[in-house]
Amino acid sequence: IEKAIDRLLNREIDKAGAMKILEPMIRTDYVSEYAKIDHSRSSRTGFPEVIFSEGKSAERVKEIILSMAERRKSSQFEAAPIVASRLSAEKWEALKHIEGIEYFPEGKLAVLSGEKRGVNIGTVSVLCAGTSDLFVAEEASILLELSDVKVNRIYDVGVAGLHRLLAHVPLIEDSQMAICVAGMDGAMPSVVAGLVKCPVVAVPTSVGYGASFGGVAPLLTMLNACAPGVSVVNIDSGFGAAAVAVKMLKTYERSNNKR
Repeated sequence: IEKAIDRLLNREIDKAGAMKILEPMIRTDYVSEYAKIDHSRSSRTGFPEVIFSEGKSAERVKEIILSMAERRKSSQFEAAPIVASRLSAEKWEALKHIEGIEYFPEGKLAVLSGEKRGVNIGTVSVLCAGTSDLFVAEEASILLELSDVKVNRIYDVGVAGLHRLLAHVPLIEDSQMAICVAGMDGAMPSVVAGLVKCPVVAVPTSVGYGASFGGVAPLLTMLNACAPGVSVVNIDSGFGAAAVAVKMLKTYERSNNKR
């Protein structure tokens, strides 16, 4: 908005030119009758709109991706990545012919990459308690990397073998933030928060036996973490953890740039 106003005041553009720049901020594109695309979300909020693929047919996901890709070509805003999350291998078959699209099966993500700024906004360590939690950890890790964040993947370091986690403490201490993904008892985030200075984002997963109640047990453990500095997102929400981390890092980056 400031750039458009400055260019208008400096008579570099006329009123119509200013409206052309500002129009995408308020425009909503309709895909048939079932989707309204928020094209300026990345510029406005610092994190791109992500298509949640569960509950949508493969054809609808494809239509939305193609609509977003077409709009991105003429956008005045940064070319943010286009991401479809929770995408099954079966639905990927309908998307794989889209030019430039990639599939990350471990994180269940399909991605049309955007423009890389070439600037590392920070480092986040993503810890995964067990290999069964990997799909959530990879969802977070890939989304972070798409947002110019360096990721330290530290996997299979649950508290059942605490020595595995302790070996990585120096690496975690060098990070601006740690994302801890755990199912079962969900104890790992509290342990990590008691060992390092950086904030911890805890992600409970639905992995576990009957009394884990589909992730409710680790969720409650994380909410009751004894160590301070633990924030908790929803069950299986690697996306939510990545969004929190990126927003915090971008806020810190803006603050530093103003000094």
